[in-house]
Amino acid sequence: MSRSFPLRFRKLIFPALLFSVIILPAYPNVLQNQDTVVHESVTHEDLVRGERLFHGLVYLENKSIYCIGCHNIKFSDTLNWNPNAIEISQKYLGKSEEDLSKVLINPTGIRMAGVHKGFQFTPEEITLLKIYMDELTVRGMQQQKPVVTNLLLFIIALIFMLGSLVDLMITKRIKKIWLHMGILTIAGAYITWRLVVDAIAVGHSPAYGPDQPVKFSHAIHAGQNRTDCVYCHSYAPFSKSSGFPATNVCMNCHLIVRTGKLTGAFEIAKVIDSYEQMKPIQWVRVYNLPDHVFFSHAQHVSAGGVACQECHGSVQEMGRITLNDEMTMGWCIDCHRTRNVNFNNNKFYSQYTDMAEKIRNSETANVTVEMLGGTECMKCHY
Repeated sequence: MSRSFPLRFRKLIFPALLFSVIILPAYPNVLQNQDTVVHESVTHEDLVRGERLFHGLVYLENKSIYCIGCHNIKFSDTLNWNPNAIEISQKYLGKSEEDLSKVLINPTGIRMAGVHKGFQFTPEEITLLKIYMDELTVRGMQQQKPVVTNLLLFIIALIFMLGSLVDLMITKRIKKIWLHMGILTIAGAYITWRLVVDAIAVGHSPAYGPDQPVKFSHAIHAGQNRTDCVYCHSYAPFSKSSGFPATNVCMNCHLIVRTGKLTGAFEIAKVIDSYEQMKPIQWVRVYNLPDHVFFSHAQHVSAGGVACQECHGSVQEMGRITLNDEMTMGWCIDCHRTRNVNFNNNKFYSQYTDMAEKIRNSETANVTVEMLGGTECMKCHY
């Protein structure tokens, strides 16, 4: 025992040093962060009561206020113009219950003011809501459970197919050959179909429309206010990518416009904060072609004269941009086979001297993109 004790002691030296050097210095910071989240003398009962208030399970003066109906705590594919509960909680994390009470009773924005009209809270109820909202900053947004129906069916079909093959060739317990043939035919057909569909869908997600850091409406900006697409996506006429607008472009309008009808001042405040703190908004790209595909906005917008709506759909009617369902390789090829090229006063096509000569001599009336090599593999895949 006397010899083994020093060995055990030496094994504990490194963890002890690690704990003293890394964990202990950080521990006061952990406590400090917890102090900003958890109120003094908060009990589990207070947290539960605040959660019930937020979910509308407690009646306030014969009127249930259902906060979660507007301010979701889970990620959703449906655009919700109201700020989610986590964003609100983070904004009011270091503020008092009085600050929260003001925004609940007198929110900015016409739409939110109408929804909150008549809300009445006691100081105790405000405190309970604040306790639960502070807790939400720790929990974060909850992910929806993914649907695995196709994967489950694929696995079941694969099991039936392998089981049938094993019994047909090895165990031979089922004597009816036609039963094996039926299972193999149906399972094989489904597996083949599933593999083909999923292979075609690689890099293409129809109706994909991710949540953006700022809830920006193209229907309002491009539709209602008739803002030209190139005003924000200024790289499109001369670059491969259309580009994301810099925050100072947004501020050309939002130096004056500080509130909106749908979101009040909450979303526009994000733009203003980004500008003042000189931190760019991390927009999420919707259209992202695979690395082996070449596409140039300049060639289509400037040379081809293609309108944004022809590829991206009716953008001016979209609250949130979603991926065009038809944007596939076959769809692009069909366009190249049918779209006529405008040679008149178009410098881009001046290099096609032979085709220009045929047009001048009336040897051909229409020139499609395909006639200029628009369906050659190396034009897009290099």
